[in-house]
Amino acid sequence: MAPEVIDRVREQTGDDLEELRTLVEGPPPFDPNPPDGPDDDGRFGDDEGPHDAPMSNARLGMVMLLGAETMFFAGLIGSFLVFRVAHTTWPPPMFPQLPIGVTGVNTLFLLYSAVTMWMAQQALRSGMMPRCVRFLQYTAVLGVVFLAIQGYEWLQLIGYGLTLSSGVYGATFYILIGCHGLHVLGAVVWLISVLAGAMRGRYSARRSVRVSVCGMYWYYVVGLWPALYWLVYLY
Repeated sequence: MAPEVIDRVREQTGDDLEELRTLVEGPPPFDPNPPDGPDDDGRFGDDEGPHDAPMSNARLGMVMLLGAETMFFAGLIGSFLVFRVAHTTWPPPMFPQLPIGVTGVNTLFLLYSAVTMWMAQQALRSGMMPRCVRFLQYTAVLGVVFLAIQGYEWLQLIGYGLTLSSGVYGATFYILIGCHGLHVLGAVVWLISVLAGAMRGRYSARRSVRVSVCGMYWYYVVGLWPALYWLVYLY
């Protein structure tokens, strides 16, 4: 038999055997690499990794939350401005003046807490955990001081007769400033939990998303306060 005929028969036989093997055994197994999970410090997790997404899920969630908070406070501020513009005399007669000086100093405390939060985050990125813990403590103390002064201010105003039921002036003051105070209180509680984790060594330069997200919320409540201070106390 000619050699070319023998080679052709071998090729046909080999192809038939391969098809028969595929029908009997099935296709070869397909084992793709699974995506990283939330504990793999990868792209789909909440912490930073070698293949980071443009924004982690936690940060994206916080951005959406802050957008909702902005719409909430925009509604409160809009309502306040409607009542404020409708009154030529503000505050109305027989109501006490708000403590502009004390609240101004308290505003500086809160603004400085944003600086200490930023320094804590910078220390964490540099791997200096003791410094990070120290500045997180400073931030929490400044937040507590702000709330304490606000609470003392409210007690004084209530003693002077300004209550939630004291007409539009009292209602707009306590609702607008009170909502911000509740947000600061929530931020302080969250910050204390982050501080506890930092003291246990749970964070590092590569695992800093929880500190970062807490910082985003803290910067928001701090940045919102000067606008409220100007509208409610100075305008």
